[in-house]
Amino acid sequence: MTILVLGGAGYIGSHAVDQLIEKKYDVVVVDNLQTGHSEAIHKQARFYKGDIRDKPFLENVFKKETINGVLHFAANSLVGESMEIPLHYFNNNVYGTQVLLEVMEQFAVKNIVFSSSAATYGEPKALPIMETAETNPESPYGETKLMMEKMLKWCDKAYGMNYVALRYFNVAGAKLDGTIGEDHTPESHLLPIILQTALGQRKELTIFGDDYSTPDGTCIRDYVHVVDLIEAHILALEYLNAGNGSNTFNLGSSAGFSVQEMLEAARKITGREIPAKVVERRAGDPSTLVAASEKARTVLGWEPQYTDMPTIIESAWKWHVNHPNGY
Repeated sequence: MTILVLGGAGYIGSHAVDQLIEKKYDVVVVDNLQTGHSEAIHKQARFYKGDIRDKPFLENVFKKETINGVLHFAANSLVGESMEIPLHYFNNNVYGTQVLLEVMEQFAVKNIVFSSSAATYGEPKALPIMETAETNPESPYGETKLMMEKMLKWCDKAYGMNYVALRYFNVAGAKLDGTIGEDHTPESHLLPIILQTALGQRKELTIFGDDYSTPDGTCIRDYVHVVDLIEAHILALEYLNAGNGSNTFNLGSSAGFSVQEMLEAARKITGREIPAKVVERRAGDPSTLVAASEKARTVLGWEPQYTDMPTIIESAWKWHVNHPNGY
């Protein structure tokens, strides 16, 4: 079975390619390498460099390969950046998905697993956040992800195209042997920033606010290990291959960790001081975001293995120590 992984050179996509090949799938990767790294792509995958908005390019991939299913990770994903250049996000994320769906319909490819986001919810009214919660994005990024989900819904109704949308929270960690991991420029995610500070690549960690209504005053977020996350994508693919209908699932650890807890755990694991300073809150940062993942566990049979913070940090630290300058 041949699976097309869009964005397969990125942090999450490269882990998907790795696990698919481990499970004996035939894998084709499409990535424009805007934020991905060719070195992250598994050597057994067939790689096509190009942009999903380039319809002739994408049609050529579908002509050459017999695609049985699609994993879609190809999107710009920085909330702050999306506030500054919203039209770029709509063009890349929404228009790119439109072209993809047109080509899938043209070649009668009916199954797609879509990398969505908790950003589709906006500020939660209740915790943990259920899939039935109101969707009210507070950024162009979240809005594009919700629009992409809606496009999938209408393509299902019109063309019988089955999808699973996976809304996830904070993805962290790396492959346990440290061979592939997280390498963004600029880096915007908390754990890699903490570990870059531990390596002396940053002067200090900036903590945005310590006066939230949480036990230690810092924001609480739900972290899911990237290896567990990809396991859920493959289960979603198998769910669609078994003939099940379209569905939406949250993916999270269902437990929250504060910024301060992450910092203290990293200090223990790395044995480094990791200096930090507290500054004013960032606008729009909710105090607590935690997912309810019971539906994914029940329906998909998802059983995350690496939910404890030390394992998540240790795997990321191994990657950063082995690749201090990234790929």
